[in-house]
Amino acid sequence: MATGLIALLDDIAAIAKLAAASLDDIAAQTAKAGAKAAGVVIDDAAVTPRYVVGLSPARELPIIAKIALGSLKNKLLYLLPAGLFLGYFASWAITPLLMIGGVYLCYEGAEKLYEAFVPHDAHEAAVSGTSDPAALENQKVSGAIRTDFILSAEIMALTLANVAASNIYTQAAVLASVGILITLAVYGVVALIVKADDVGLSLAGSSLGLLRTFGRGLVVGVPVFLNILAMVGTAAMLWVGGSILVHGMAELGYHGPEHFIEGIAAKVGTVSAYFADILHWTTTSTIQAALAILIGGLTIVLVHASAPLVQRMRPQS
Repeated sequence: MATGLIALLDDIAAIAKLAAASLDDIAAQTAKAGAKAAGVVIDDAAVTPRYVVGLSPARELPIIAKIALGSLKNKLLYLLPAGLFLGYFASWAITPLLMIGGVYLCYEGAEKLYEAFVPHDAHEAAVSGTSDPAALENQKVSGAIRTDFILSAEIMALTLANVAASNIYTQAAVLASVGILITLAVYGVVALIVKADDVGLSLAGSSLGLLRTFGRGLVVGVPVFLNILAMVGTAAMLWVGGSILVHGMAELGYHGPEHFIEGIAAKVGTVSAYFADILHWTTTSTIQAALAILIGGLTIVLVHASAPLVQRMRPQS
Protein backbone atom coordinates (compact mmCIF):
# COMPACT_ATOMS: atom_id res chain seq x y z
CA MET A 1 0.00 0.00 0.00
CA ALA A 2 2.77 2.40 1.03
CA THR A 3 4.68 1.67 -2.16
CA GLY A 4 1.56 2.19 -4.25
CA LEU A 5 0.85 5.50 -2.48
CA ILE A 6 4.41 6.69 -3.05
CA ALA A 7 4.17 5.74 -6.72
CA LEU A 8 0.87 7.62 -6.98
CA LEU A 9 2.40 10.69 -5.36
CA ASP A 10 5.36 10.46 -7.75
CA ASP A 11 2.92 10.36 -10.69
CA ILE A 12 1.02 13.36 -9.34
CA ALA A 13 4.29 15.26 -8.87
CA ALA A 14 5.36 14.42 -12.42
CA ILE A 15 2.00 15.58 -13.79
CA ALA A 16 2.24 18.79 -11.75
CA LYS A 17 5.74 19.46 -13.10
CA LEU A 18 4.52 18.83 -16.65
CA ALA A 19 1.57 21.16 -16.13
CA ALA A 20 3.85 23.85 -14.66
CA ALA A 21 6.24 23.48 -17.58
CA SER A 22 3.30 23.78 -19.99
CA LEU A 23 2.09 26.93 -18.22
CA ASP A 24 5.58 28.40 -18.31
CA ASP A 25 5.78 27.59 -22.02
CA ILE A 26 2.39 29.19 -22.66
CA ALA A 27 3.38 32.29 -20.67
CA ALA A 28 6.71 32.58 -22.50
CA GLN A 29 5.14 32.12 -25.93
CA THR A 30 2.35 34.57 -25.05
CA ALA A 31 4.92 37.21 -24.12
CA LYS A 32 6.96 36.53 -27.27
CA ALA A 33 3.90 36.60 -29.54
CA GLY A 34 2.63 39.76 -27.86
CA ALA A 35 5.95 41.47 -28.50
CA LYS A 36 5.81 40.45 -32.18
CA ALA A 37 2.36 42.08 -32.45
CA ALA A 38 3.46 45.28 -30.69
CA GLY A 39 3.43 47.37 -33.86
CA VAL A 40 -0.18 46.50 -34.63
CA VAL A 41 -1.14 47.03 -30.97
CA ILE A 42 0.33 50.55 -30.95
CA ASP A 43 -1.60 51.42 -34.08
CA ASP A 44 -4.79 49.97 -32.58
CA ALA A 45 -4.35 52.19 -29.51
CA ALA A 46 -3.63 55.19 -31.74
CA VAL A 47 -6.64 54.65 -34.00
CA THR A 48 -9.38 53.95 -31.44
CA PRO A 49 -9.59 57.34 -29.61
CA ARG A 50 -10.82 59.07 -32.79
CA TYR A 51 -14.04 57.06 -32.64
CA VAL A 52 -15.26 59.04 -29.61
CA VAL A 53 -14.45 62.45 -31.10
CA GLY A 54 -17.60 64.58 -31.36
CA LEU A 55 -19.62 62.47 -28.94
CA SER A 56 -20.81 63.29 -25.44
CA PRO A 57 -18.06 62.86 -22.79
CA ALA A 58 -20.55 60.86 -20.74
CA ARG A 59 -20.71 58.28 -23.56
CA GLU A 60 -16.95 57.92 -24.08
CA LEU A 61 -16.32 55.06 -21.64
CA PRO A 62 -19.51 53.12 -22.59
CA ILE A 63 -18.50 53.40 -26.26
CA ILE A 64 -14.98 52.15 -25.54
CA ALA A 65 -16.48 49.28 -23.52
CA LYS A 66 -18.67 48.35 -26.52
CA ILE A 67 -15.67 48.41 -28.85
CA ALA A 68 -13.60 46.35 -26.39
CA LEU A 69 -16.38 43.75 -26.15
CA GLY A 70 -16.59 43.64 -29.94
CA SER A 71 -12.82 43.24 -30.09
CA LEU A 72 -12.94 40.27 -27.70
CA LYS A 73 -15.67 38.66 -29.81
CA ASN A 74 -13.57 39.21 -32.93
CA LYS A 75 -10.57 37.51 -31.38
CA LEU A 76 -12.14 34.71 -29.34
CA LEU A 77 -15.30 33.76 -31.24
CA TYR A 78 -14.17 34.21 -34.84
CA LEU A 79 -10.41 34.54 -35.26
CA LEU A 80 -9.27 32.00 -32.65
CA PRO A 81 -11.30 29.07 -34.11
CA ALA A 82 -10.34 30.12 -37.63
CA GLY A 83 -6.67 30.26 -36.61
CA LEU A 84 -6.77 26.82 -34.99
CA PHE A 85 -8.49 25.39 -38.08
CA LEU A 86 -5.80 26.82 -40.32
CA GLY A 87 -3.02 25.70 -38.02
CA TYR A 88 -4.34 22.13 -37.91
CA PHE A 89 -5.64 21.59 -41.45
CA ALA A 90 -3.92 24.20 -43.62
CA SER A 91 -0.73 25.37 -41.92
CA TRP A 92 0.72 26.07 -45.37
CA ALA A 93 -1.78 28.96 -45.71
CA ILE A 94 -0.57 30.84 -42.62
CA THR A 95 2.38 32.57 -44.30
CA PRO A 96 0.43 33.72 -47.42
CA LEU A 97 -2.42 35.00 -45.23
CA LEU A 98 0.06 36.74 -42.98
CA MET A 99 1.60 38.40 -46.05
CA ILE A 100 -1.84 39.54 -47.23
CA GLY A 101 -2.24 41.14 -43.82
CA GLY A 102 1.21 42.66 -44.24
CA VAL A 103 0.13 44.26 -47.52
CA TYR A 104 -2.91 45.67 -45.72
CA LEU A 105 -0.67 47.17 -43.03
CA CYS A 106 1.53 48.69 -45.73
CA TYR A 107 -1.58 50.13 -47.40
CA GLU A 108 -2.92 51.56 -44.13
CA GLY A 109 0.43 53.07 -43.19
CA ALA A 110 0.95 54.61 -46.63
CA GLU A 111 -2.64 55.87 -46.63
CA LYS A 112 -2.03 57.66 -43.33
CA LEU A 113 1.09 59.29 -44.76
CA TYR A 114 -0.94 60.30 -47.82
CA GLU A 115 -3.67 61.79 -45.62
CA ALA A 116 -1.04 63.73 -43.65
CA PHE A 117 0.23 65.41 -46.82
CA VAL A 118 -3.01 65.47 -48.83
CA PRO A 119 -5.89 65.68 -46.31
CA HIS A 120 -9.23 64.28 -47.51
CA ASP A 121 -11.90 64.15 -44.84
CA ALA A 122 -15.02 63.58 -46.90
CA HIS A 123 -15.69 60.31 -45.11
CA GLU A 124 -15.39 61.93 -41.68
CA ALA A 125 -17.71 64.71 -42.77
CA ALA A 126 -20.27 62.20 -43.96
CA VAL A 127 -20.12 60.32 -40.68
CA SER A 128 -20.29 63.45 -38.52
CA GLY A 129 -23.25 64.66 -40.58
CA THR A 130 -25.50 62.10 -38.89
CA SER A 131 -27.91 64.04 -36.64
CA ASP A 132 -29.18 61.23 -34.39
CA PRO A 133 -26.71 60.78 -31.47
CA ALA A 134 -27.64 57.11 -30.98
CA ALA A 135 -27.24 56.39 -34.70
CA LEU A 136 -23.92 58.23 -34.77
CA GLU A 137 -22.70 56.24 -31.76
CA ASN A 138 -23.74 52.92 -33.32
CA GLN A 139 -22.12 53.93 -36.59
CA LYS A 140 -18.83 54.77 -34.92
CA VAL A 141 -18.85 51.62 -32.78
CA SER A 142 -19.54 49.45 -35.85
CA GLY A 143 -16.75 51.17 -37.77
CA ALA A 144 -14.33 50.71 -34.87
CA ILE A 145 -15.17 47.01 -34.53
CA ARG A 146 -14.68 46.47 -38.28
CA THR A 147 -11.28 48.16 -38.14
CA ASP A 148 -10.44 46.17 -35.02
CA PHE A 149 -11.31 42.93 -36.81
CA ILE A 150 -8.62 43.52 -39.41
CA LEU A 151 -6.02 44.58 -36.83
CA SER A 152 -7.02 41.68 -34.56
CA ALA A 153 -6.70 39.26 -37.47
CA GLU A 154 -3.15 40.47 -37.99
CA ILE A 155 -2.37 40.13 -34.27
CA MET A 156 -3.79 36.60 -34.14
CA ALA A 157 -2.02 35.62 -37.37
CA LEU A 158 1.31 36.86 -36.00
CA THR A 159 0.65 34.94 -32.80
CA LEU A 160 -0.31 31.76 -34.67
CA ALA A 161 2.81 31.96 -36.83
CA ASN A 162 4.88 32.19 -33.66
CA VAL A 163 3.34 29.03 -32.11
CA ALA A 164 2.73 27.03 -35.28
CA ALA A 165 5.08 24.26 -34.12
CA SER A 166 3.25 23.81 -30.79
CA ASN A 167 0.38 21.42 -30.14
CA ILE A 168 -3.17 22.62 -30.69
CA TYR A 169 -3.84 23.05 -26.95
CA THR A 170 -0.86 25.36 -26.53
CA GLN A 171 -1.88 27.25 -29.66
CA ALA A 172 -5.39 27.75 -28.29
CA ALA A 173 -4.11 28.86 -24.89
CA VAL A 174 -1.59 31.31 -26.36
CA LEU A 175 -4.08 32.74 -28.88
CA ALA A 176 -6.69 33.23 -26.15
CA SER A 177 -4.15 34.74 -23.74
CA VAL A 178 -2.76 37.15 -26.32
CA GLY A 179 -6.27 38.11 -27.45
CA ILE A 180 -7.51 38.85 -23.92
CA LEU A 181 -4.35 40.57 -22.65
CA ILE A 182 -3.93 42.77 -25.71
CA THR A 183 -7.60 43.78 -25.70
CA LEU A 184 -7.46 44.73 -22.00
CA ALA A 185 -4.19 46.60 -22.49
CA VAL A 186 -5.26 48.49 -25.62
CA TYR A 187 -8.70 49.56 -24.47
CA GLY A 188 -7.54 50.22 -20.92
CA VAL A 189 -4.96 52.64 -22.29
CA VAL A 190 -7.52 54.13 -24.69
CA ALA A 191 -9.93 54.73 -21.79
CA LEU A 192 -7.20 56.54 -19.86
CA ILE A 193 -6.28 58.63 -22.90
CA VAL A 194 -9.80 59.80 -23.76
CA LYS A 195 -10.62 60.70 -20.15
CA ALA A 196 -7.28 62.38 -19.44
CA ASP A 197 -8.47 65.72 -20.81
CA ASP A 198 -11.59 65.60 -18.61
CA VAL A 199 -9.38 64.93 -15.59
CA GLY A 200 -7.18 67.82 -16.71
CA LEU A 201 -10.15 70.19 -16.97
CA SER A 202 -11.27 69.20 -13.50
CA LEU A 203 -7.82 69.69 -12.00
CA ALA A 204 -7.34 72.99 -13.86
CA GLY A 205 -10.06 74.49 -11.65
CA SER A 206 -8.38 73.34 -8.43
CA SER A 207 -7.40 75.86 -5.78
CA LEU A 208 -4.04 74.12 -5.37
CA GLY A 209 -1.43 75.59 -7.69
CA LEU A 210 0.38 72.30 -8.35
CA LEU A 211 -2.81 70.44 -9.27
CA ARG A 212 -3.99 73.36 -11.38
CA THR A 213 -0.71 73.39 -13.30
CA PHE A 214 -0.83 69.62 -13.78
CA GLY A 215 -4.42 69.84 -15.02
CA ARG A 216 -3.57 72.52 -17.54
CA GLY A 217 -0.61 70.41 -18.64
CA LEU A 218 -2.95 67.47 -19.28
CA VAL A 219 -5.37 69.61 -21.29
CA VAL A 220 -2.55 70.90 -23.47
CA GLY A 221 -0.54 67.69 -23.55
CA VAL A 222 -3.19 65.06 -24.40
CA PRO A 223 -3.76 66.27 -28.01
CA VAL A 224 0.02 66.41 -28.51
CA PHE A 225 0.38 62.92 -27.08
CA LEU A 226 -2.36 61.61 -29.38
CA ASN A 227 -0.57 63.09 -32.40
CA ILE A 228 2.72 61.52 -31.31
CA LEU A 229 0.97 58.19 -30.67
CA ALA A 230 -0.57 58.34 -34.15
CA MET A 231 2.86 58.92 -35.70
CA VAL A 232 4.41 56.10 -33.69
CA GLY A 233 1.51 53.85 -34.67
CA THR A 234 1.97 54.64 -38.36
CA ALA A 235 5.72 54.03 -38.16
CA ALA A 236 5.16 50.77 -36.29
CA MET A 237 2.53 49.68 -38.82
CA LEU A 238 4.91 50.28 -41.73
CA TRP A 239 7.78 48.52 -39.99
CA VAL A 240 5.64 45.51 -39.07
CA GLY A 241 4.07 45.34 -42.53
CA GLY A 242 7.45 45.49 -44.26
CA SER A 243 9.02 42.92 -41.92
CA ILE A 244 6.09 40.52 -42.43
CA LEU A 245 6.52 40.68 -46.20
CA VAL A 246 10.30 40.26 -46.07
CA HIS A 247 10.13 37.29 -43.68
CA GLY A 248 7.18 35.85 -45.57
CA MET A 249 9.12 35.88 -48.84
CA ALA A 250 12.00 34.12 -47.07
CA GLU A 251 9.58 31.48 -45.74
CA LEU A 252 8.37 30.90 -49.31
CA GLY A 253 11.92 30.49 -50.57
CA TYR A 254 12.69 34.03 -51.80
CA HIS A 255 15.60 34.99 -49.54
CA GLY A 256 17.00 37.82 -51.69
CA PRO A 257 15.28 40.79 -49.96
CA GLU A 258 16.05 39.46 -46.48
CA HIS A 259 19.73 38.86 -47.33
CA PHE A 260 20.00 42.29 -49.00
CA ILE A 261 18.60 44.09 -45.95
CA GLU A 262 20.70 42.01 -43.58
CA GLY A 263 23.86 42.83 -45.57
CA ILE A 264 23.24 46.58 -45.39
CA ALA A 265 22.30 46.44 -41.69
CA ALA A 266 25.46 44.43 -40.90
CA LYS A 267 27.65 47.03 -42.65
CA VAL A 268 25.97 49.93 -40.84
CA GLY A 269 26.35 48.04 -37.55
CA THR A 270 30.13 48.07 -37.95
CA VAL A 271 30.21 51.88 -37.75
CA SER A 272 30.15 51.76 -33.95
CA ALA A 273 30.94 48.80 -31.74
CA TYR A 274 29.00 50.37 -28.84
CA PHE A 275 25.79 50.89 -30.81
CA ALA A 276 26.10 47.98 -33.25
CA ASP A 277 22.82 46.30 -32.23
CA ILE A 278 20.88 49.57 -32.24
CA LEU A 279 22.26 50.58 -35.63
CA HIS A 280 21.55 47.11 -37.03
CA TRP A 281 17.93 47.15 -35.81
CA THR A 282 17.33 50.77 -36.89
CA THR A 283 18.70 50.13 -40.37
CA THR A 284 16.68 46.94 -40.79
CA SER A 285 13.47 48.59 -39.59
CA THR A 286 14.01 51.69 -41.74
CA ILE A 287 14.53 49.67 -44.93
CA GLN A 288 11.53 47.48 -44.13
CA ALA A 289 9.41 50.59 -43.52
CA ALA A 290 10.62 52.12 -46.82
CA LEU A 291 9.65 48.90 -48.59
CA ALA A 292 6.26 49.09 -46.89
CA ILE A 293 5.74 52.67 -48.11
CA LEU A 294 6.57 51.58 -51.67
CA ILE A 295 4.21 48.60 -51.57
CA GLY A 296 1.54 50.61 -49.75
CA GLY A 297 1.79 53.39 -52.32
CA LEU A 298 1.37 50.91 -55.18
CA THR A 299 -1.63 49.40 -53.37
CA ILE A 300 -3.22 52.86 -52.99
CA VAL A 301 -2.81 53.45 -56.72
CA LEU A 302 -4.40 50.07 -57.52
CA VAL A 303 -7.28 50.64 -55.10
CA HIS A 304 -8.03 54.09 -56.47
CA ALA A 305 -7.69 52.90 -60.07
CA SER A 306 -10.07 49.99 -59.49
CA ALA A 307 -12.67 52.05 -57.59
CA PRO A 308 -14.60 53.18 -60.71
CA LEU A 309 -14.65 49.60 -62.03
CA VAL A 310 -15.99 48.28 -58.71
CA GLN A 311 -18.60 51.05 -58.69
CA ARG A 312 -19.80 50.09 -62.18
CA MET A 313 -19.99 46.40 -61.21
CA ARG A 314 -22.33 47.12 -58.28
CA PRO A 315 -26.02 46.48 -59.03
CA GLN A 316 -27.95 49.66 -59.56
CA SER A 317 -30.75 50.23 -57.05
